[in-house]
Amino acid sequence: MKQQANEIVNIQYEQTGRSSATNELGMREMQAKAYAARDKRFLLIKAPPASGKSRALMFIALDKLAHQGLKRVVVAVPEKSIGRSFLNTPLKPFGFFADWSVAPYYNLIDVKNEQDKKGRFIEFFRQSKARILLCAHATLRNATKEMNDEEFNDTLLAIDEFHHTSADAQSNLGDVVRRVMNNSTGHIVAMTGSYFRGDGLPVLRQEDEARFFPITYNYYEQLNGYRYLKNLLLGYHFYQGSYLDHLAEVLDTTKKTIIHIPSINSRASTGNKYEETDRIMKLIGKKVSKDYDTGIYTLQTPDGRLLKVADLVEDDTQERNRVQAYLQRMNRKEDMDIIIALGTAKEGFDWQWCEMCLTIGVRGSLTEVIQIIGRCTRDCEGKETARFVNMIAMPDAEQAEVKVAVNDFLKAITASLLMEQVMAPNWNFRTVACDVEHEEHDSHTIVIEGLKPLTSVRAKQIVEEQLDDLKADVLNNDLIVRAISGSTTAETITKDLIPKVIRERYPDLNEEEVEMVREHFVADTLIKGSDIVMDETSIRSGEQPEQDSESEGNRLIKLANRFVNINKLSINLIDSINPFQRAYEVLSKTVDAPTLRIIQDTIAEQKFNLTLEQAIILFKGPLKQYIAEHDGRLPKPDDPDPKVRELAVAFQVVRNWKARVLAGLE
Repeated sequence: MKQQANEIVNIQYEQTGRSSATNELGMREMQAKAYAARDKRFLLIKAPPASGKSRALMFIALDKLAHQGLKRVVVAVPEKSIGRSFLNTPLKPFGFFADWSVAPYYNLIDVKNEQDKKGRFIEFFRQSKARILLCAHATLRNATKEMNDEEFNDTLLAIDEFHHTSADAQSNLGDVVRRVMNNSTGHIVAMTGSYFRGDGLPVLRQEDEARFFPITYNYYEQLNGYRYLKNLLLGYHFYQGSYLDHLAEVLDTTKKTIIHIPSINSRASTGNKYEETDRIMKLIGKKVSKDYDTGIYTLQTPDGRLLKVADLVEDDTQERNRVQAYLQRMNRKEDMDIIIALGTAKEGFDWQWCEMCLTIGVRGSLTEVIQIIGRCTRDCEGKETARFVNMIAMPDAEQAEVKVAVNDFLKAITASLLMEQVMAPNWNFRTVACDVEHEEHDSHTIVIEGLKPLTSVRAKQIVEEQLDDLKADVLNNDLIVRAISGSTTAETITKDLIPKVIRERYPDLNEEEVEMVREHFVADTLIKGSDIVMDETSIRSGEQPEQDSESEGNRLIKLANRFVNINKLSINLIDSINPFQRAYEVLSKTVDAPTLRIIQDTIAEQKFNLTLEQAIILFKGPLKQYIAEHDGRLPKPDDPDPKVRELAVAFQVVRNWKARVLAGLE
């Protein structure tokens, strides 16, 4: 009997079929939206996995070749396994004017043809017959070092998983983008499902990003418009000791699964990735055979089922190429059951039958979390539920050093919050009820008294197109991560810290625009992060409560353990509530009391940032005096008096230092 992971997020979708239905040109909803902007020189397509970004690029690229005077197309992907999405594709049978065709010689992601990829890339620009080239990011970076910028004239450069680009001056991929933009007549189509990076660097410099025409299609639009997938579960499973001893608690071998083992540099790793892979295979079942042409294993489960398992942890180049070639070719549900991977099978990897992503260890990047979740959210017949489960080592309440563990927990919880923001419905906030009448039928609208209207074009663009990206920045901010533990006042978080992040991300905004964005950001985060509690009807655009029934006239919305009449929701009320408190409600439910206490104490220690010398001074003087005056009682880190909290932190710092000395760590 498998244990159920703690399901932090459970989102239901309506299965409208809109996102997978096609128009007369064979385009799905997102693709048609992107194609409408095909004449733009620089296009930025932000859309989730499985929304059809690769085919959207095909439509746009073929139009640019046929009708806009461009001579060639270069498509760059991060890794070879993603390249299958851009291989030859018939489009004419579905209504488009041309098919997508890549000459084998210029398919530089073909694992069977690895010779002189850099040379063939450069050669592509100096011939006139072939029109399309497919390569990896690494090939693009290496080859362009030996090319002049002008050679990209009349070329469309399409970069998949564009968040690999960086505004940093040392980013080679970012440098290629800037060279094409500034020193050639080339066009660019940038595609990504997560337009933010884990290292806090912007993807593009502000002046460069302003030149791109954005096409945004969010997760909710995609998932809600599926035909088969009904709900998405995001959960965490906490374990003590080695994850290998607890994997059986959550691994369900009847589900098509990708298992991502931890990096060997992670605390969750045993340090031997091959041994971990071998133990996982033994947990799945008995090894029956291995196909040496494909590298795929057949394992027999204890109940007699035969499963096909792929090992992507293997470092041997020939072996990995055989496995990747098989994964690129598979086209039936029965072709694969379980994939064990480390750094691959994440972004862009297309396995539509995947039902579960089981990830061990905390991921430092929210981008990585989103990309992994995207592997199991593709729509296919027979798949009603997709699951993402993250196995996390529970910090030991007795260990002296828990800071890393605390940070890991915060990453996990904030990532879960981000997932909920990105994958739940968008809410529209209005200042007066009459504005609701103008919303689309399927929008979600709440009237908030005192909310600043979006009178600025720039602020409106940020709120409507970039709010999820801004949330990623906020949740990656160290000051805010520390503040959301609960002891920092809600007003400080919402009125001081969040505006600081907004100003840093959008330095072009004036203070009035910052306030517009801030209010809409906080409202959206709070509403989505809470449980909506209503009577039999839902909040839809244009719907007003029935006044002849007291029960229907009192629609309630739960905000941070308060019940508030939705018709009296105000921005002042919203500013008085910590929008991230739910993360710590989740934390307290999933961690035992001693562990939670050590986490809270460590967070408090981090906030005050006392040096050991300062802590010892407080320990010998004011702390001893406090204990004497309070009958031996220690100060508490959640005391309302900041001086008492500081004494509690001083005690914690000294106690941790002594534990490290006794353990021989200092």
